Amino acid sequence: MIELGQTQTAPAGEHIIDGSDDTFMQDVIEASQTIPVIVDFWATWCGPCKTLGPAIEAAVTAAGGRVKLVKIDVDANPGYAGQLRVQSIPTVYAFHQGQPIDGFQGALPPSEVTAFVEKIAALGGEPDNGLADAIEAAEAMLEEGAAADAAETFAAILQEDPNNAASYAGLVKSYLALDDVDQAEAVLNGAPAEISTDPALEAVAAQIALVREAADAGPVAELQGQVDANPDDHQARLDLATAMHANGQTEEAVDQLLELFRRDREWNDGAAKAQLFKVFDALDAKDPIALNGRRKLSSMIFA
Repeated sequence: MIELGQTQTAPAGEHIIDGSDDTFMQDVIEASQTIPVIVDFWATWCGPCKTLGPAIEAAVTAAGGRVKLVKIDVDANPGYAGQLRVQSIPTVYAFHQGQPIDGFQGALPPSEVTAFVEKIAALGGEPDNGLADAIEAAEAMLEEGAAADAAETFAAILQEDPNNAASYAGLVKSYLALDDVDQAEAVLNGAPAEISTDPALEAVAAQIALVREAADAGPVAELQGQVDANPDDHQARLDLATAMHANGQTEEAVDQLLELFRRDREWNDGAAKAQLFKVFDALDAKDPIALNGRRKLSSMIFA
């Protein structure tokens, strides 16, 4: 079992504060550049607020300093509540890097409140250096081709933290690298429901789908010949892009899909666009191929 350090729980007072319209920029927008911030819009007369308030405070306290809670009385501070179109209370918004990214209305059960807080806290990274270092080491193993060792390490991390989305995604990628697609899919399907929508898991889900499709795509050279012989053979071009992606030619695959979209964006219920999004989802959001591809697709859509 991996030896992990003990997380120090920060005093609640440091991460649960009363906010106002005057301090909103400092307490929420600026603060969220360094730590995720949850804003609880409430009022003294609101019955559900009396249920939600203690639950969300307890969850933030349990998060041990990974997330901040700002409580705003909408009667005394209607400004930002109005800008964010708060129409009923309690309303909760989460901010990360200066932007609202998630939220909900009403008093949720404590378990759902905890899951929400944990999801937002995870955006700020792990405070436990032992766990963070273990994940980094496992990812390095995977990049170096030691997929079996990486799988063992990711599995060990999950014994310590069963809700660690990065480790679930890493374990899936390890099995994909070992050409064990069935096991990769089994791991993904076994991830806890509360992290199932994490971007890391959505990315590996897209990767699995692409691998499944590539199995039936055919050889790249043969498909390239079909496309060269008949540029309007849309199915051959789609299959070529799928095979290219499976062969590690991601940029070339995106180019083929963009060309297919240019030729006939409506073909096969918009298959080119759907496949492009699948490829983009499988890449890191900041990957140059994804960024350039999305930009080119947007220019075609709005041309």
